[in-house]
Amino acid sequence: MIVEKKKLYTAEIVLICIPLLWGGTFVFIKNALQDFSPNLFVAIRFLLALIIILPFTYKALFNQTKIGYRDATILGLLFFAAYSTQTIGLEYTSVTKSAFITSLFVVLVPIFQTLIKKRAPGLGSVVAVIFVFIGIIFLTSKGVSLLTIFTEIGSDFNFGDFMTLLCAIFYSLQMIHLDMISDKYDVKFLALMQIGITALMSLFVAFSFDLTGIEKIQINFTDNVIFAFFYTAIFASVLTTFMQTKYQRFVTPTRAGIYFSMEPIYAALIAFILMNEIIPSFGLIGCLLIFIGVIISEVWRK
Repeated sequence: MIVEKKKLYTAEIVLICIPLLWGGTFVFIKNALQDFSPNLFVAIRFLLALIIILPFTYKALFNQTKIGYRDATILGLLFFAAYSTQTIGLEYTSVTKSAFITSLFVVLVPIFQTLIKKRAPGLGSVVAVIFVFIGIIFLTSKGVSLLTIFTEIGSDFNFGDFMTLLCAIFYSLQMIHLDMISDKYDVKFLALMQIGITALMSLFVAFSFDLTGIEKIQINFTDNVIFAFFYTAIFASVLTTFMQTKYQRFVTPTRAGIYFSMEPIYAALIAFILMNEIIPSFGLIGCLLIFIGVIISEVWRK
């Protein structure tokens, strides 16, 4: 019992730390997309990640069953779809709108968990999700009105917003599928398949888009691009993928989504520290509400 509790507490701490590594990616990637095509950026990001992990994980590919490869391939395709649509969307929408729409996975995960796994989240998790979602609204309302983010999206719902909404759906499904299969397979195998499939699929889509004229490849290795590649490949790809794949299995998808909702708080703090962006009073209230949601999720469960 003590060992199980220790594993659970370790998993919760790790899952809360994951969005800290994600926090700066919105700004870094948004700046990099001025000089790089979205899918090619995702491809190189995950190819670098693949190069880093392959020497330590390739043996996990051996002795896997067809069902194992099927399950891992589905996970990898959902992983790719989430990152691809988010990066494409970020080229056409604002950082604020991208962060808000992506955060809708907090609401979508318990819905998909109920529909797919036939397991409704507990009352504590539902209350926590409500607090978190209201907190996200406060945090992204720019200190003017709670309706600001909805007005901005409603009056100008563009292609980028739609792609980001798809990202939230794909990421929710990825979390559910990971929950369903993570106990069956080796962490190295699942992490390698997610990173590898995302790298190869992004490369294929990038060149397909270029050949068909949907989007011409743009390559310009500026300082912003190089830094974005370095940060996203190592910290926001290798580390976060392994951490999520290993530790999400110890909690429900809904609770994992609640922990991941800390991302906009970390993003706001990073913007404050690195870019001197002021966090308005609404933003502080939003941070508090999200934090309360996380606390409710913990206390109610116990």
